[in-house]
Amino acid sequence: MKRLYITLSIVTVGLLLTSCTKGFLSYNPKASLSEDQLNTPDRVDKMVTSAYASLGNADWETSSNTQWPMGSVRAEDSYKGGGGIPDQGEWNTYATFTNITTDMGKANQMWVYYYEGIGRANTALKLLRKLSGQEFPKKKEREAEVRFIRAHYYFNLKILFKHIPWVDAKTSQDSLKYISNRKYSSQELWDKIASDFQFAADNLPPTQAQVGRVNKYAAIAYLAKVRLYQAYEQDDQNNVVNINKNRLQDVIDLTNKVINSGQYGLFDDFAKNFLWKYENGKEGVFEIQNSIDDGTPTGRLGTEYGLNYNMDPKYGCCSFNQPSQNMVNAFKTNSDGLPEFDTYNDSDLHAKDSTDFRNNTVDPRLDHTVGIPGHPFKYDPQFIDKVGWARTPSVYGYFSPMKEIQLPSSPSFKAYGPFFASSKNYVIIRYADVLLWKAEALIKLGRQNEALPIINKIRSRAKHSKDRLRYENGDYVSNYHIETYKPGTNINWTQKNAFEALRWERRLEFAGEGVRFFDLVRWGITAEKLNAYFKEEMTKRDYLRGAHFTKNRDEYLPIPQQQINFSKGLYKQNPGW
Repeated sequence: MKRLYITLSIVTVGLLLTSCTKGFLSYNPKASLSEDQLNTPDRVDKMVTSAYASLGNADWETSSNTQWPMGSVRAEDSYKGGGGIPDQGEWNTYATFTNITTDMGKANQMWVYYYEGIGRANTALKLLRKLSGQEFPKKKEREAEVRFIRAHYYFNLKILFKHIPWVDAKTSQDSLKYISNRKYSSQELWDKIASDFQFAADNLPPTQAQVGRVNKYAAIAYLAKVRLYQAYEQDDQNNVVNINKNRLQDVIDLTNKVINSGQYGLFDDFAKNFLWKYENGKEGVFEIQNSIDDGTPTGRLGTEYGLNYNMDPKYGCCSFNQPSQNMVNAFKTNSDGLPEFDTYNDSDLHAKDSTDFRNNTVDPRLDHTVGIPGHPFKYDPQFIDKVGWARTPSVYGYFSPMKEIQLPSSPSFKAYGPFFASSKNYVIIRYADVLLWKAEALIKLGRQNEALPIINKIRSRAKHSKDRLRYENGDYVSNYHIETYKPGTNINWTQKNAFEALRWERRLEFAGEGVRFFDLVRWGITAEKLNAYFKEEMTKRDYLRGAHFTKNRDEYLPIPQQQINFSKGLYKQNPGW
């Protein structure tokens, strides 16, 4: 809820050299100021704040920061939800990977949003570089902040579209039309993004006095994420053809710096990651700040989840991002307290039969993630989920998302129009991510024994995250049974088994948070996993009949035709499109 409360008093659109509306870089400003008028330390500092402000400009149309439509709905985590297939129908098309066309609006909207943010960052950088360090002592630090923001946008463009044009503060208006999205190879683009985060890591302080400004360790963590993705080298057809061991070692070295900083840690209760009053806490490495009642007309609400609230009368719209049956089943545990790796989907945990959650054992993270009829919703034992909260159960079932939802009684909650939002920050990187990136790199390097205590640390936290999961009489909501991995007792801890355990831990820890699809692409197993999912899930959800993931095409979105047209055919389309 806290953010940088600095009033923006200057009009910036005239200098957004790399912002875009219908075309990649076209914008008709309503007003503009000359660079000379802006070229004072105070005004340039406000341009940096403007770059920060762009992070909060996404809404439910694209959900470009939270990525739940592209990262969860396109994977096995979630159904689109809503009022039926035609409701936000493009997301249904993306989720089933059928009838996708290159000119669909959602992908183009995301492209536009990210490049508008890059435009603000580049404008601020251009102005910063005209000031001397003597004129503006914080010049280097502000440059680092803005390059972090720019790299965040480029990272998201990269995982969505793969081949993108790189535009920086040195790019002139005249040269824009000559910049191809194939000027740099995929690996070179990763290096360009990494260089921004490296600059930020080298020039940011370990802590910031103002909540919301990024620091050195946020940059190091994001750099580790870039190097992890880069380690899985792909050919031109999106096949993973090599695992770069040097990049994996980079991940270990970088995550160690974050871990050893002493500034971060796991919350004692998993729930705290999803409650507004714990934002900017020890687990949040990089959070996009939202606010409410901050003196502005509407506040800076987090509207990217505006469609995801269920149909309880206190909410009333719109039941998107509904957890899939497959994801719910994935939380089942065996007699050893471990995931049912091979058999989890042999039977279903039924939404309308609460005895299923007592007769089977489950990971406690289930009831932190999924709204289940008959169970308390969002840790309120008097607010019981009901089957009537589902909007179209015949299409999408009865489960509802819960991580991103705040209670109607929360001071962070607010209705806007027919939708709902909260001032809860968007947590882009949390400490659990950093730990699991390190574990993944260790396992891929054959050092799975070093990864074991890291994964067990995550599982141990889940095991002790049950206190909020009770009925009014004090009974636990479900039958919880989760244990750590104990080689020689409950698992044979080979490299293969360890990597499978890592994959499961990432799914259970970040279920519904918009990361699953991108994990599958990184690992090179998207077609295998999603087509198996469709084969089983279409027997339960008619709308998935005909869904099929096409390998060597669907790993990335098509380059929007609108942008190819704008470039007069300079941009090259992705394979298969």
